[in-house]
Amino acid sequence: MSDSQSSSFPPSKSFSENIMFKRLLLSVVFCMSAIGAAFAADIEINKADLASLDGVKGIGPSLAKNIIEERKKGDFKDWSDFEKRVKGVKEKRALRLSDAGLRINGQAVGKSAAAPAGKPAKKDDPKKS
Repeated sequence: MSDSQSSSFPPSKSFSENIMFKRLLLSVVFCMSAIGAAFAADIEINKADLASLDGVKGIGPSLAKNIIEERKKGDFKDWSDFEKRVKGVKEKRALRLSDAGLRINGQAVGKSAAAPAGKPAKKDDPKKS
């Protein structure tokens, strides 16, 4: 018995090896979660189920249910159609939902028109004339 008590199986690792393994494992978990979040960011409103909609920041169970009920009447054509049909969603909230990853026909708010991105053109100031 003394032989079995003195030798441990599996052999124990040193303290520094345990710390290094934990850091490596933590790094792998972090990378995998970041990759998963990047691929799961966009939610198509015309295809998403109740749980997917509820998972979007800014959409709770009540709003998700309202979206599903309105979608039963027909798919949302664009963001203005969505704002008109879903109670409690206007331009400001639609922008926040779009920023959170909600998409309508693959489009974010304001992306359906072929407007150039960037600063708006400066208008002439009538005071300076």
